[in-house]
Order: sequence, then C-alpha cells, then structure tokens
Amino acid sequence: MAAPSSSFNASSIPIIDLERARSGAPEEVTRAAQEVYLAFKNVGFAYIKNHGVPQELIDEAFEWSQKFFALPQTDKNKAPHPPEGWYHRGYSGIGREKVVQMEFDKDRIAEKRKTPDVKESFELGNESDERMPNIWVPDEVLPGFRAFFTRFFEVCSGMEEVMLRTIAVGMGLEKTFFLDYHQNKTNQCRLLHYPAVEEDLLRLGKAERIAAHSDFGTMTILFQDHVGGLEVEDIHEKGKFNPAPYIPGTAVVNIGDLLMRWSNDELKSTLHRVRAPPLVDSPDGSAGRMTLPRYSIPYFISPDRDRVIDCVPGCYGPDRPKKYESITSGDYISMRMNATY
Repeated sequence: MAAPSSSFNASSIPIIDLERARSGAPEEVTRAAQEVYLAFKNVGFAYIKNHGVPQELIDEAFEWSQKFFALPQTDKNKAPHPPEGWYHRGYSGIGREKVVQMEFDKDRIAEKRKTPDVKESFELGNESDERMPNIWVPDEVLPGFRAFFTRFFEVCSGMEEVMLRTIAVGMGLEKTFFLDYHQNKTNQCRLLHYPAVEEDLLRLGKAERIAAHSDFGTMTILFQDHVGGLEVEDIHEKGKFNPAPYIPGTAVVNIGDLLMRWSNDELKSTLHRVRAPPLVDSPDGSAGRMTLPRYSIPYFISPDRDRVIDCVPGCYGPDRPKKYESITSGDYISMRMNATY
C-alpha cells in the first residue's frame, strides 16, 4: 500500500480535485489516487470537487426532496418503508428509524429508541433491482419525482465508478479490483429531512438528529445543504467531533465498514453524526430557540450482495492477522440495517 505523506494534515478533511482521476494523464491519476488513499487512511473522509455530478442536477435533487417532504403526511405514507429493516426502500416518518452503532441487543436498542431521531427519509435504489424493488409514491402525487431520481441515481453511479477505480489505484491494486465487486449497482440513494426542533429537546437528550455511527458499505457520497450539522470524529482523539461544513462545489465522501474490512483497518470507517445546526428564534417566540431545517442526500455505494468481503492482497500476513471474518456484502448490510428498524 501507499505510504502516508509527512505533509498530510490529519486534523482536517482534505479537499481533493477528482478531475485528474477522471481525465488526467496516468501520473495525475496516480497522484489523485494517493491523495484519496491518504484522506481515507488518516481521516476517513474527503471533500471531492469536480466529481462529475453537475451542480444543477444536485440543486434540482434538493428541490425535489423539499417538494416530497412538503407533501401531506397521507401522501408520503403512500410509499411506506416495509417493516423489515433490510428492505430499505420507501418513506420512513419521524422516529421510525433509530441509528445505532454496532448494537444488536433488542433491549438496549429499545432503550436508545426512547430518544428518537428527529428526521424523516425516503430511500431508493436501482430500478432494475428485483430483490428490493423501489417503493414510489404514485406519479399523480408528485409527477416527475420518480423519473428525476431514477436519472439522478444513474448519474451518481458514474461518480461511484471513478471513486472505486481511484481508491484501488491508491491501495496498489488493479484499477478494476473494486469495480468487479460492484457490477449490479446495489446502491442506495437516500433523501433526508431534519425538521426544525426545539433546542431544549436536544440539549436535554430528549431528541437526536443522528447519533455517532459508521456507514455500512464501501463508500458514501454525501450532498449536503448549507445549513450544516455534520460532524466527524477525530481519528486521533476519540470522542472529539470536528465540524464538516458545506463547501460549495464539493461532495463529502467517506468510506464504510466494508472497505475498512477489505483493508484490514488500513482505511478508517470513521464515526460521524449530525448535531444541532445553527439555532434561530422560534417564529412566535413561544418555543424558545429552534434548529433550522436541514436536507441532505447521501448515496451509499455497496458491493453486490452475494460477493464475499475479505482482506485484499497486501493487507494481511504472518505479522498482520486478519481482524475480520469473511462475510457477504448482503449479510453484513442486512445485519446493520435490521438493528435500526
């Protein structure tokens, strides 16, 4: 694997220009791959610019997301998330999901659910996925919504391909190594809305946005609005979370648990959370200070469900034993998802 650079600033999330990886000469591709690798090794996160998803398309995605969440509750409920956690499609109302970090005991999860996540979400995936078909609101409820996000999903998959090639090169592997595990686009695009909530509920621990957690798959591409609230744990100081504010023209990319397992912990699936964004006075002053509403759109990149995830060549040996048992992508992600619903 590539050696870390002594000039790398491990205390902040680097901004990396992906244009070189997308269309540059071989030496530029290698340089960009090194930067991505070092970011994932030292921080687990990177801001990516020139990523290939047009800004006007991202802006339109947020407009559609706001239209969806502004629908009457009865209309949003026409695309209900199934009761099974693994079938992660459709709409989930406030309090339906509770994000937990590697917690599988039902009683302890139930205790954590007493502090609800104040967010609602809509999940969609590949329209060709027969195992997990999308669950849409009827077209007459929000005409154009399904067509737009079907197209948005495919455009994001183009960025996925570049990122998978880039990190493979950065790890000293064949550039198609990870692409081979991601043939079926079993990815997930998630629309998230965090409605305004009273400051006191958050301060007193009676409500949360999203608690600290790692992502499950290979990587996550995150498009966030200007409101902010995302925080990333400092790898070198456990329990310290640093803000990851919106930077125009970038997407936030972080690695997930499966890429960490592939690398035998060489790369970091860093904990992150969403805390209270900037506070404002409530409209009539009766509720004290409130958070601003926040929207975000993560695109979760996951391997094909039947592929076995095990350490890649060069990440283990007699003096470096494997830290994880091999597991299929589908089994691991289902295990994590079932704990949240």
